[in-house]
Amino acid sequence: MTGNVPVAAAALAGVPAGVQAHGVWAGRRQLFVRFAGEAETATMYTSTALVREIERQLGRSKFHSIAIGGRDPLANVPFLLAALTATKRVTVPVMLDTDGQRPDMLGDLVAHLALVQVVIEFTGPDAAIAHAVRTVQVAAAAKCAHSLVLCPKDDTSDAQLLRIVEQVHGTSQSAQVVIHPMMTAGDTPVLDRRWSTLLEQAVVMHDDCRIAMRIPPPAGLR
Repeated sequence: MTGNVPVAAAALAGVPAGVQAHGVWAGRRQLFVRFAGEAETATMYTSTALVREIERQLGRSKFHSIAIGGRDPLANVPFLLAALTATKRVTVPVMLDTDGQRPDMLGDLVAHLALVQVVIEFTGPDAAIAHAVRTVQVAAAAKCAHSLVLCPKDDTSDAQLLRIVEQVHGTSQSAQVVIHPMMTAGDTPVLDRRWSTLLEQAVVMHDDCRIAMRIPPPAGLR
């Protein structure tokens, strides 16, 4: 990379093509830029190498969009900015898929994004939810399309979910909210009455709420 844009590097789990598993673009064919988690095999990419790989794949196949996700993508903002600034062939929307724990890092990256998708997995403290809602607020203030995806666990109550929907509505009335009922391996993808009742209550608080099933692996990726 040349000019004033630095060459940055990051550990990626790969740049695979696949189908988005959850959120507002679930079922879309995407090119995934996946940051590696602790247990994943990682490959170091420079921003230049990532640009080459994105442009190569976009030139060979058709995608709805690019999904930036994996473990903590907002910890790698300089790397992402270097790559997204350099590439000339990204003609598809770019989505950030994040847990929302670094709202103050969204900053300059928003200008390169078509959608900020914040996912709450209900695996951390209550403070994690506050950070996620704050990330939605930052995206809304930057006038970038934004969504909140709720992935409840067995012990997540309807009251918890509705409280978050209410908080997000207070932050942005244009947020898209998706609730994915929990599934375990072998589950039959049938929604019981609990979820229709929950949706009935949720849309009273926030118009743009929906209930949808995730696309499980290996077809579904994130």
